[in-house]
Amino acid sequence: MNVSSRRKAARLGTQASELMLAAPQVVAHRLGRMARAGHRPSVKDQREFHRMGAEKLAAFGEAWQAMTLQMLKSNQQLAASMMRSGWPGAALRNGSMGAPLAQAAALWQQAALDILGQGIRPVHRRAVANAKRLGRSRIR
Repeated sequence: MNVSSRRKAARLGTQASELMLAAPQVVAHRLGRMARAGHRPSVKDQREFHRMGAEKLAAFGEAWQAMTLQMLKSNQQLAASMMRSGWPGAALRNGSMGAPLAQAAALWQQAALDILGQGIRPVHRRAVANAKRLGRSRIR
């Protein structure tokens, strides 16, 4: 794994850890708010409950779109790399599949990290921001 891949994997791990901590905080705050609101939530509660659903739809929509675009970009990069190297023809002529396969595996690993990174970004951004925002607010 090269330095760039290690950094991307570390950043992805950090974002996943932060998301793992932020999401339960947000869920606990909102469930508590729903329980206190009862069957007649205030206007402020209604806005928060609406925001909760709208943000989820927006975050996951952005995540899917970003992952799809990154997947298309990565597929183009992988195909261009294979065409430049003449793979697998060059490997078969040389009698060794090791180098082209190792290069392809590294490219696929990089592509997977890029796609996952694009997917977690919008969800992470909203969950961490909500945890901070809701952590500051007073619950009545």
